[in-house]
Amino acid sequence: MDPFQLLIIIVLIATGSYFFNQILDLVNLRAHRPGIPSDVAQFYDVEKYERSRAYHRDRTRFSFVTSAFSFLLSITMLLAGGFGWLDNSLHTAINNDIIRALIFFAIVGIAGDLLSTPFQWYGTFVLEERYGFNKTTTATFVTDKVKGYVIAAIVGGGVLAIFMYMAQFFGRDFWIWFSVVAIALIFMINVFYTSLFLPLFNKLTPLPDGELKSAITSYAARVGFPLDSIYVIDGSKRSSKANAFFSGLGKRKKIVLYDTLIERHPTQELIAVLAHEVGHFKKRHVVWMFLLSSVQIVFTLFILSRMLYAEEVSIALGGNGLSLPLNLLAFGILFSPISGVTGLLMNIFSRSNEFEADRYARDTFDGAALSTALKRLSVDTLSDLYPHPAYVFFHYSHPPLLTRLRALMNS
Repeated sequence: MDPFQLLIIIVLIATGSYFFNQILDLVNLRAHRPGIPSDVAQFYDVEKYERSRAYHRDRTRFSFVTSAFSFLLSITMLLAGGFGWLDNSLHTAINNDIIRALIFFAIVGIAGDLLSTPFQWYGTFVLEERYGFNKTTTATFVTDKVKGYVIAAIVGGGVLAIFMYMAQFFGRDFWIWFSVVAIALIFMINVFYTSLFLPLFNKLTPLPDGELKSAITSYAARVGFPLDSIYVIDGSKRSSKANAFFSGLGKRKKIVLYDTLIERHPTQELIAVLAHEVGHFKKRHVVWMFLLSSVQIVFTLFILSRMLYAEEVSIALGGNGLSLPLNLLAFGILFSPISGVTGLLMNIFSRSNEFEADRYARDTFDGAALSTALKRLSVDTLSDLYPHPAYVFFHYSHPPLLTRLRALMNS
């Protein structure tokens, strides 16, 4: 295909994706119901409900600004040949293809992050602060940035170097071998996330002996959950929002509770939340998600191998000849309609898993306690109670609160 035609297709796909998401956001914003509806009056007072609506209205309007900035910046770089200019400049200065690719993506990534930092700052220290969620200090914000750069350089740089080497050594068959590397990396992250990666950003402390620990170990033993250890994470270091999860793909599992979750929920509700997480393990949702993600990786890399070596794609982005970094950028845009469909299917599967985990928690522990916990979490986080069905269909990995509550009562 002619490079100019390819550029037009790339720009059209990027533009279509941008406007589609903006329309979904606008539709969802207009779906908010004024006044407190009767089906939430029992656990939402008028002030909290209006505060929830205001929070989502402000977040959506802010996302319009950030999305427009990112879109205009990307389109300008594409139409002006900015990515091609950067690649051509590096070609004249650096002979090694792997080092050149590492520097190319480092410049693009760091420049993009620095340009978006004012928006991140506003979102954290103004928007989240306005609604009482932000607990991040300036020192934590800056430290997180530095740590993120270091991890990206080590992990991201290492993966990119391996990719470039395999793409050069194996040619079009690189996708077979790199699939193994990518899947192994995801497996390692799943297994070692709590012990290696999470402590880089948060402090994990063992849950002390007491009523909560006894109740958790008792429930785990009763349902046959292979509990290894229970940790409390200092989530309040960055936000007042709460969460809980378990990690590990092997036989020994680690449960992690946010300190904010423990502060706001009685023991019965905490066990109900953990029973939901145990349901994911018992129903093999984690394994299935890992397998589906692996299939998605193999499929994506196979499609990538069909266009990675197309010189006209590089020229379309302003390159002087074949450039694997430019083709990787172009592929990210050209593949987005397909990745959108696969992501949609994964969300559908994920929502189904959430219903199943809720039922497991109800059947093995207490559905009423889980319902109360979900309501309390919703109030504390000012969650969107009435998202538009189209927005849920395309974006939600979890069912909306009211849908989950009705399913708990009726199933």
